[in-house]
Amino acid sequence: MEDRERREKIALFRFGLISPLLSRSNLSRGERERMVREITDKEWEIPGSGRSRIARSTLLRWLRDYQQSGSHLESLQPRPRRDKGSTRCVSPELELALVNLRRELTATTLPVFLRIAHQRGLIDPAVKLSSPSLYRLFQRHGLERPAIIPPDRRRFEAELPNDMWQSDALHGPKVLVDGKLRQSFIFALIDDHSRLVLFARAYLSERLESFQDCLIEALARRGLPRKIYVDNGAAFRNHTLRYACGRLGIALLHATPYTPEGKGKIERLFRTIRMQFFPLLPQTLTLTQLNERLQKWLEEDYHQRVHSSTAQKPLERYLKHVSLLRKAPDNLLEYFRLPLDRKVDKDRTVSIYGRLYEAPAGLIGNTVTLLYHPGDMSRIEVLFQEQSWGFLVPLSATTNYRVRRLTGQQTELIEPEHRTEQAHDRGGQLFGRNLP
Repeated sequence: MEDRERREKIALFRFGLISPLLSRSNLSRGERERMVREITDKEWEIPGSGRSRIARSTLLRWLRDYQQSGSHLESLQPRPRRDKGSTRCVSPELELALVNLRRELTATTLPVFLRIAHQRGLIDPAVKLSSPSLYRLFQRHGLERPAIIPPDRRRFEAELPNDMWQSDALHGPKVLVDGKLRQSFIFALIDDHSRLVLFARAYLSERLESFQDCLIEALARRGLPRKIYVDNGAAFRNHTLRYACGRLGIALLHATPYTPEGKGKIERLFRTIRMQFFPLLPQTLTLTQLNERLQKWLEEDYHQRVHSSTAQKPLERYLKHVSLLRKAPDNLLEYFRLPLDRKVDKDRTVSIYGRLYEAPAGLIGNTVTLLYHPGDMSRIEVLFQEQSWGFLVPLSATTNYRVRRLTGQQTELIEPEHRTEQAHDRGGQLFGRNLP
């Protein structure tokens, strides 16, 4: 259909050019040449061609073909090549040599093949042979490169709960924050074996901190998996995250880019959330309300329904092998602390996100590594030369006022003096003067 339409457009264009010559039958030789020259001197947008001018001989040939056909428009359509299917610049001997070389170099790309053929002297330098011409030649001999075989993708399922978790982020509804609507992002983890949603929560960002918070909650509630299968997004590619999972004995696996088939179970969960949970939400709600409704829907609806793939309720299938689950360590947050380099000032202080902490006096002037968790800024461990120096203490300026410096690094705390005079009810005295 496309080829026929292309040929018809070309015929209409050619007819438009010769129609002035057809409209007047009594043209003199001079008038005819003047009209031909006007047509050939102009630039045209020629369908199916990169040229912009028409040669005099070509124009007269179109006119002759049209008149000899009995004024049939089809005569102006481009004729198919008589040598279609063959390569005009390739002799039978060269064609045979190229075919034999192609059988030897079956996996080579056509540009590389051309270079090798020139190096071996098979192709004369004067012969202009293009990759498309080679492709058509090899296609006739059944030597075109084989089509890419699609990868062998098979439906799989983990044998036991916590063998594999899948995780990803879903764009949730907009929520009300300080009087403005902001985009929410729902992170979720699902057990591959049981389809149990281990934990899901909506956040205001799609960054690592959001996924890490969701993961820690899932680990604390459901134990340690053997593998976690995640996307290639920035929230899942981080050395700290990978190292924390490694310390917990969890393999963090990333899906191959542009192949969402491997994350089918989490994608299916997100489709269920979009179709069955989102329609239940009001037009405006806060992030807290969204998370409350999400948890209620998971507990009272999703986990209580028989899953179409397993023919079991997710929670029942998950708890069937509860004795095999590995409990997460009590100090789970310690595994997910973030590193931060800071220099200890002369007054022993270290600033972290606008907060001041006191470091040991022996670290003054040194750059140290601080290990902290954004959810618990009260426990910030300080490392120097890979050795722990304990935890930082929040700065207390009033306490420092009572510290007396002794020799070396020794200090002592001065007890506050007890006041003997009590202030009057209306303010007492200030600088020896009675207050009104």
